[in-house]
Amino acid sequence: MAQEDEHLLRLTAAGALDAGYRVGAGEWAGGRWVAVRWIDGAPVWGAFARTRSLDGNLPSVQQWILGVARTWAEELARLHMAGWAHADVQPTNTLVTPDGAVAVIDYALACGPGSGPRLPYRGALTHTTAPEVARAILATADDVHVQAAPPADVWGLGASLQWCWTGRRPVPYENDTPRAAKLSIISKGVTLPLGRVRPWPFLRFEQAIAACLAPLPGDRPSAAELARLLKEA
Repeated sequence: MAQEDEHLLRLTAAGALDAGYRVGAGEWAGGRWVAVRWIDGAPVWGAFARTRSLDGNLPSVQQWILGVARTWAEELARLHMAGWAHADVQPTNTLVTPDGAVAVIDYALACGPGSGPRLPYRGALTHTTAPEVARAILATADDVHVQAAPPADVWGLGASLQWCWTGRRPVPYENDTPRAAKLSIISKGVTLPLGRVRPWPFLRFEQAIAACLAPLPGDRPSAAELARLLKEA
């Protein structure tokens, strides 16, 4: 709780968050509290429900999907320009508002510049962990901080979009697979081919997802580049 509040203050000071997002923070008899602005929106998984069937293959739905992906990339680009990575890009940390835009929430695990005290980052939701982060976690002790970088956010964005559109996690493993084994599979950079799991063809969207899921960080577009590509589409 204290770490998220510190991150919100630093992100606001860096211009990566609107000043009105953080409402306040403090302590009470039971611990600490942080209050943020209420956002009227639905987590991406639920918002994408209509896209996971053949009935979703409509021009209006396609434009809605591209708008969601573009504004999600724009939100991340703002963080990245300030030298931060969200480090927990996933469907439940992203809300789709009634107008089809995206709001990113939950900055507790964010990784920013500087080496001040913080809880060691050891990844977040396994299914949206980038290959390079998975390799770093496996190669270090549990108390070692792994600094997530913007390309890992872009991989998490692509993984989240593929997962929410197809209903299938982007990397194949069983639910009861131990986390270390899941990370080992992720670290190899192999994902489910979209052509096998997509509910319907959508070439522009598939190309954007594939670019985000490039195994090597340097081969992925930046969030800003992705947002521009999706706007042009």
